Amino acid sequence: MRITLAEEIMLLSLDDESGAARQRQSAGWAVAGALLLELVMAERVSVSGKYLELRSTEPTGEELLDGRIRLLEAWLRGRDKRRVTDWLTKDQPKAVGATLERLGARGLVVAQVHKVFGVFPQRRYPEADGTVESALRERLRAVVLDGAEPDERTAGLIALIPSAKLHRLVFPGRQPQEVSARMEGIAAGRWAAESVRAAIRDMQAAMVAVSVVTVLTATS
Repeated sequence: MRITLAEEIMLLSLDDESGAARQRQSAGWAVAGALLLELVMAERVSVSGKYLELRSTEPTGEELLDGRIRLLEAWLRGRDKRRVTDWLTKDQPKAVGATLERLGARGLVVAQVHKVFGVFPQRRYPEADGTVESALRERLRAVVLDGAEPDERTAGLIALIPSAKLHRLVFPGRQPQEVSARMEGIAAGRWAAESVRAAIRDMQAAMVAVSVVTVLTATS
């Protein structure tokens, strides 16, 4: 089963048994970034410097991505381009919910409602089918730890992980410094067109920027 990069990040962030999201805020930024990256790779969106532009509204055939195209079209109406950070900030909460819903529709997780203190409802998404996540983790281990050559999608996914500081979710038991050099090397490698790799660099900077602003706002 082929799933989107955003769904892959979401699977990596969910605890298999409890269904609770680990590093929820960081994973949320990575999910929003992954959706945008996939649209760049599909040539529906371009990212240059601090700005993004919608290049085509033609459907991709994947409802999670096509939903973002419709939202982007409405958001950009009357403008040629807008800031990447503004889009990530706007889309992050919606992107997480839409991605979890898509995973549920695929039968990979199941939505459950728990009550905190017996009153406040809280949704969790325990694993229903672990085969996709297992294959994903094996693919990432082969590339990052064993030195296998990544395909474009795997390299794109790996390029997003350091920006959201998700090393420990992807490689539990490993210190970030053990894998960061290899991941950075992959992100800088010649696995895609320069336009895509440049877009990833710009998105990485945007993800770091919105993450820092969120942390400062939460602690002020």
